Amino acid sequence: MAGRSASLLRPALLAPFAALCLGGAAAAATVGGTQGSTTSTTRPPAAATLEECLTSAEQSERSATFQGEMTTIPGSAKMEMRVDVLERTPRELAFRNIAAPGLGAWRAAAPGVKVYKYLKQVTNLAAPAAYRAAIRFRWLNAKGKLIKALELRTPKCVQPLHPRPQPPSEGTTTTSA
Repeated sequence: MAGRSASLLRPALLAPFAALCLGGAAAAATVGGTQGSTTSTTRPPAAATLEECLTSAEQSERSATFQGEMTTIPGSAKMEMRVDVLERTPRELAFRNIAAPGLGAWRAAAPGVKVYKYLKQVTNLAAPAAYRAAIRFRWLNAKGKLIKALELRTPKCVQPLHPRPQPPSEGTTTTSA
C-alpha cells in the first residue's frame, strides 16, 4: 500500500452506509475508546466502536463496520460527526489515513436529535493490513460556534493474508474425501 495514490486505492472500498438518528433515549452505548474520566452515572458524550470485522480469503468479502455515537451536551444546538478510515500494513509503523469517496465528510444530525448514531462500512479491504476508524465529533451552539470537539479511535480490524477457516456452525455436517 505504501506509495499508492489515493485515487488508486480500491474503487469499491465503500459500501452503502447508514446513519441512524434517534430522537429518544438510545440503548446503552458501547464505549470503544472514550477520553476523560466518567462515573457510573455519567454517560460520555461520544463513543467510537468497531461493530463488525469480517475476514475472508476473498478480498471482495472483507469488510469492517465502524460506529460513532454522540449525545447532546448543554448549550449544543447542532451535532456533527466525521469518519476517517486508517490503514496499517505490516511494512508501516503507524496507521495512515486512506482517501476514498464518502470518507472524511462531516455528517450532521437532524435538528432536535438527542442521540446521533452513524454507521460506516468499508469493504474490499486489502490483506494483510489492519484498519481502524478515527471518528471526530463536534458540538455547535445555535450561532454555529464550536463549543466542544473530540476525536476517538476504534479498536482495529485485522485482515490477515490467510484467514483461519471458520469452524462449522452447529448443525452443519462436514465430510472428508
